[in-house]
Amino acid sequence: MYYIGYDIGSSSVKAALVDADTGKQIIVVNEPETEMEIIAHQPNWAEQDPTLWWKHVCNATKRAIKESGINASKISAIGISYQMHGLVVVDKDLNPLRNAIIWCDSRAVEIGEKAFEEIGKNKCATRLLNSPANFTASKLKWVRDNEPDVYNKIYKYMLPGDFIAMQFTGELNTTKNGLSEGILWDFKNDELASFLLEYYGVNEDLTPTIVSNFTSQGLVTEKASTASGLPVGIPINYRAGDQPNNALSLNVFNHGEVAATGGTSGVVYAVTNNVQSKETSRINHFAHVNYTQKQPVLGKLLNINGAGIQYRWLKDNLGVNSYDEMNKMASNISVGSNGLSLIPFGNGAERMFNNKTIGTHFCNLNLNKHTKAHLVRAALEGIAFSFAYGMQILKDDNTAINVIRAGNDNLFRSAIFSETVATLIGHEIEIYNTTGAIGAARAAGVYKGDFTAFKNNSSANDHVKTYKPLKNKIPYVTAYEKWKNELEIILKHK
Repeated sequence: MYYIGYDIGSSSVKAALVDADTGKQIIVVNEPETEMEIIAHQPNWAEQDPTLWWKHVCNATKRAIKESGINASKISAIGISYQMHGLVVVDKDLNPLRNAIIWCDSRAVEIGEKAFEEIGKNKCATRLLNSPANFTASKLKWVRDNEPDVYNKIYKYMLPGDFIAMQFTGELNTTKNGLSEGILWDFKNDELASFLLEYYGVNEDLTPTIVSNFTSQGLVTEKASTASGLPVGIPINYRAGDQPNNALSLNVFNHGEVAATGGTSGVVYAVTNNVQSKETSRINHFAHVNYTQKQPVLGKLLNINGAGIQYRWLKDNLGVNSYDEMNKMASNISVGSNGLSLIPFGNGAERMFNNKTIGTHFCNLNLNKHTKAHLVRAALEGIAFSFAYGMQILKDDNTAINVIRAGNDNLFRSAIFSETVATLIGHEIEIYNTTGAIGAARAAGVYKGDFTAFKNNSSANDHVKTYKPLKNKIPYVTAYEKWKNELEIILKHK
């Protein structure tokens, strides 16, 4: 038997098949071949047509079945991971009323900031564990205020993963975990954040039925079976946002375990049982996949917008062919890049700097001694330094960091990057060869929160290597302190 998992991203949809007994990967496919379009009708807006997500899910499913050569009747359950914080609204016929407003859309920033002030920072901190900020609830308020004709037709609002589940099952439900990602969950009372919806003037009846994220959430209909190629009647057993799901994929469930992502942007997602926090804006807090009221396991998420995008920009503009080539170039340059520092925040406002737009800066560039290899080394170090800086913010907020696990993606494949982070924070970094779609597929086999088989399969199939802190950390600390000094000079002028 097999499980199938999906990762609904803003660039593409991934589908993965795994063996139900061993968790071993059978196949992973991507749809479409080119990145999905993000629609921006105005600056800082970002929308996508949710029906295209479903189209790509169906195409990816058929490809996975065909290219793997398995018998589709042997697929027994579904798991779904999805881009967080998005908003989909549907009418009574379950048709989308407008494009989805996705995670990177910032039209609702001022709405969330006003709510944070007027509701009260302490109330938000103790009940939402976050500022309402630019999340799903605030986006729904934007629709109410700016598109009343659309708002008045809304039957239910939902997150992107809820929409895909609805397409499979014809049922409309969501999860406590998903609502927490949208800043729609009252952690103090363990219920829908009705007080926030009331403040926003949103009818709480627009909220879908709430189900557990490890339970049967509906069965595949005949219509969905025809569209996707999956058997009629198989259940969706799991659903979670991409960052909690990435942590699950990396076997991160317990207090002190941290999942790190080093893609276009960077994410440090620390699991904690400490619900107290003095950071409700720079750090976000979500119900982790194994959260219960009796055992409140949270994910503390610190985002770094300017991460791998710097490295990709260099690859595209320095005339090099691959990241491997860049990593080899950087290995010939000593720690500290001969005085050259990169401040890597050129991908918009940075939440950990209270939404300041810092920009990318090469500091101390000497045209007589620095080469493109120095630029590459400085980029790897600068991004690694930003991870160390962010992890210190987490530590200062009483976050335990005992072990860090990361996927085998662009940045963490670099020994320079991983060893720099490990040395500065003083913890090992375990590298795993897995994806969100594989994690979602394996999670489809988790029943009522029993993670035993999941953890065993992850350990058996995925571990690649472990980076340990280097004994001689002095050159790294010296370079990091120099980098922080350059950053502080720039921050004073922002």
